[in-house]
Amino acid sequence: MTKRFFTAVLATESNTFSPIAIDRRGFEASLYAKPGEHPETPTLCSAPLTEGRAWAKKRGYEWIEGTAAWADPAGLINREAYESLRDEILDQLRAALPLDGVVLGLHGAMVANGYDDPEGDLLARIREIVGPNVIVCATFDPHSQLSQKRVEALDFFLAFKEFPHIDFVERAQDLLRILDETIAGNVKPSVSVFDCKMIDVFPTSFEPMRSFIDDIMHIENADTEVLSISVIHGFMASDVPEMGSKLVVVTNNNKAQGDKLAKELGMRLFDMRGKVMPEQINETQAVGQALSISSNKPVVIADVWDNPGGGTAGDATVLLQELISRGATNVAVGTIWDPIAVQICFAAGEGATVPLRFGAKSAPFTGNPIDKTVTIKKLVADAEQRFGDSYVPMGDIATIAFDGIEVVLNSTRAQSFDKSLFTVAGVDYASKDILLIKSTNHFYDSFAPIAATILYCSAGRPYPNNPATNAYKKAPKNIWPMIEDPHGLSNAV
Repeated sequence: MTKRFFTAVLATESNTFSPIAIDRRGFEASLYAKPGEHPETPTLCSAPLTEGRAWAKKRGYEWIEGTAAWADPAGLINREAYESLRDEILDQLRAALPLDGVVLGLHGAMVANGYDDPEGDLLARIREIVGPNVIVCATFDPHSQLSQKRVEALDFFLAFKEFPHIDFVERAQDLLRILDETIAGNVKPSVSVFDCKMIDVFPTSFEPMRSFIDDIMHIENADTEVLSISVIHGFMASDVPEMGSKLVVVTNNNKAQGDKLAKELGMRLFDMRGKVMPEQINETQAVGQALSISSNKPVVIADVWDNPGGGTAGDATVLLQELISRGATNVAVGTIWDPIAVQICFAAGEGATVPLRFGAKSAPFTGNPIDKTVTIKKLVADAEQRFGDSYVPMGDIATIAFDGIEVVLNSTRAQSFDKSLFTVAGVDYASKDILLIKSTNHFYDSFAPIAATILYCSAGRPYPNNPATNAYKKAPKNIWPMIEDPHGLSNAV
């Protein structure tokens, strides 16, 4: 009998401190594909679906696609939106029975009104429908929370290794490889999880995290009994009971080996706490340093905490105000989210010169709206930027110019993944002295090669970036940096 597999995607990242709620329109603006309608190009969390097409076809399996939905990170998901998308997928799953396996693309940091753990809720319901003998597996974003409910519902899972997440296609291929071996009876996945008892941010572009990821991949390649190793970084902007960093090892039916390795690697990760993020300077220092550098390449200023990829609006103006006040010119800003300003620009038309107020509408501590007479240089409907193998929607965009500064305004929130965001907007990024972008580290692979230097800037307070002082109500209080010694190391003999 032909083997049958069901696949679906339901993903977003929820900053529970963000004022921007997500309803179904938030998914539809980013990705909402009905069964069989997902494009060939994957999004960040949908690679298991697109990679699975070729995987199943090659083996003669039946590949049954359910809904694929992804929303750009923001605040809480509207309860009705989550439940309707969940039930849509569950109804499709029931209609697809009987099955040999379920392959899911999830994020892992969703939070909905009434649900601290939507992925756990979804997975538990899937397990109840398919029973204990059907393989259920998934990929996660490392900026997620790993609940016990998810671990119990899944046969195995893994997370992207890289931050920036340039490896999401490779990790989907890893998931399918393990599924292959499991179906063939060659392996029996066993999952081990170690709680690192901390929360931090772990860019993998540079040391010490670069070597850590390289070592993990070496272990996977050298030890045939280790099927996968994942680092769940955690997501500090999600105030949920099981927030925090975890180390996950999937072995071939060797729980003892997996537990030992997960603890060893988890404690090594714990030793890196507070040492992995680049130094962050304030807006005055960042602009001052950028203006002092003479180069034939642009200086890139990364506004790391007004990052729509972390659920903020992406409309803060703190750094732009500093650039304006210092008289900076030959500057490009990509992007500032302001759908109202974009609508005004589209009504005025390309080439028009109009008074425009834009930015800083979403939340306090993000600067003030900018009032300028601007020239509308370019308008693009349904613009996209690249991110690895995927395309990221920016919505309608307007490029405006004033006082030697060009600003790309977008109507769909998206962080600065790739320099193509400037190209599509008609901005000659390579000729600029300064590029101001909004991203924590996903921009790195695209912008580092063309930058004279990269300045990481913490400007304003759009994001809850200090776990020691964040106003958590549900998150664990017994993890670093809330306490210094969660593992009791000072008491060890």
